[in-house]
Amino acid sequence: MRTERDTIFALSSGRPPAAVAVIRVSGPRAGAALETLIGRVPAPRRASLARVRDPATGDVIDEGLALWFPGPNSETGEDIVELQVHGGRAVIAAVLAALGRIAGLRSAEAGEFTRRAFESGRMDLTAVEGLADLVAAETEAQRRQAFLQLKGLLGDRAETWRQRLIEALAMVEAGIDFSEEEDVPQDLLARALALIRPLAEEISQAGLGQGERLREGLRVAIAGPPNAGKSTLFNRLARREAAIVSPFPGTTRDVLEIHLDLGGYPVTVLDTAGIRETNDPIEREGVRRASEQSAGADLVLWVIDATAVQGSEPEVPPAWLVVNKMDLADPPARGRIESKFNKRREIHFISSTTGSGVDELVNAISGFAQRFFTPEAALVTRQRQRTHLRDTVIALKDAQQAAQEGREEIMAEHLRIATHALGRLLGRVDVEDVLDVIFRDFCIGK
Repeated sequence: MRTERDTIFALSSGRPPAAVAVIRVSGPRAGAALETLIGRVPAPRRASLARVRDPATGDVIDEGLALWFPGPNSETGEDIVELQVHGGRAVIAAVLAALGRIAGLRSAEAGEFTRRAFESGRMDLTAVEGLADLVAAETEAQRRQAFLQLKGLLGDRAETWRQRLIEALAMVEAGIDFSEEEDVPQDLLARALALIRPLAEEISQAGLGQGERLREGLRVAIAGPPNAGKSTLFNRLARREAAIVSPFPGTTRDVLEIHLDLGGYPVTVLDTAGIRETNDPIEREGVRRASEQSAGADLVLWVIDATAVQGSEPEVPPAWLVVNKMDLADPPARGRIESKFNKRREIHFISSTTGSGVDELVNAISGFAQRFFTPEAALVTRQRQRTHLRDTVIALKDAQQAAQEGREEIMAEHLRIATHALGRLLGRVDVEDVLDVIFRDFCIGK
């Protein structure tokens, strides 16, 4: 990604056609570009009706609203222009082409507006990640978590921790460098320890929760023997013919998945091959993948045929037993099955064909998701964040150990390492190697 301060522009709203399109310009020539297009620069932060003209021909492209946000009090910290025009493809293409003909302007790259906001200090790296998650959020729980990250849930806390570490480090270094000075307190080491002891525990607790999993979603695997109705149940949950259903065993060979929003929580449901011994190499690979997905799932729905209850119970906890084809079973079947299995695990009786019991199963999965994800907002939502917090805690524990051994210089070095780890979390030091990875998933215009 380019780092020179060109003036950039892009469509920042959704894919056309749409009722309204938002086109943004950011950089030192934003004001001049606006004057070229509409003939003036309106009052800051006030929507102004304007005609957007092609600078090459003078023809009117469209009539809409123009807004002017002079830096540094703008989203990117630079001068920003926002044009709100009609969202037709031809209108958008004409405005973007007109901007491209203005000297010193170029199209923005993916995430470049947000990257400039980060580089100008308007956002720290945890807020950037929160913004990316907010754009990608598909459920209410994901939206809520991402918005809190964007507004500084982790970033503000981490900056407070960093300031406390800097204070503790200053005390230790003062004790080392000015130990013979009369006006330097003699209890600086003890005061520094009093700061970092609770800090290590606080940061350790911050790493608890299922923040990353909420971003990815709860994984529920439908598994069991062949011909138990797994794909029919999968299609019932998907509300479409997502999987091929056949009376012949071994029809499902690969793992299929659907994404659901259950009670505001993201859930990925996996349809897997029937687990059995087979000589077919393709089906055998499907069985291997089914076993692998079941082992990695948060919840396994082990589906069996109510008319032919046999085979072993699921080996991967937590697993629920789903007894399918109850519409075909004789009346005493339920009692026999309950006496065999019910005392050992949760059990659900359904008919994938008629839909009987499926709504109750979905409600149970939704309740499981609510229990799985903690009701409190998770501070940590990415592995990168967890890694830097873990490094901070390790360094703090090493600093305490060094203090107990009377090695003040070593203690100071470990405090520096801890401060550096929090700086990397916030994006304040040594983050060039991770910036491209973070911003590559942003869309153009954000």
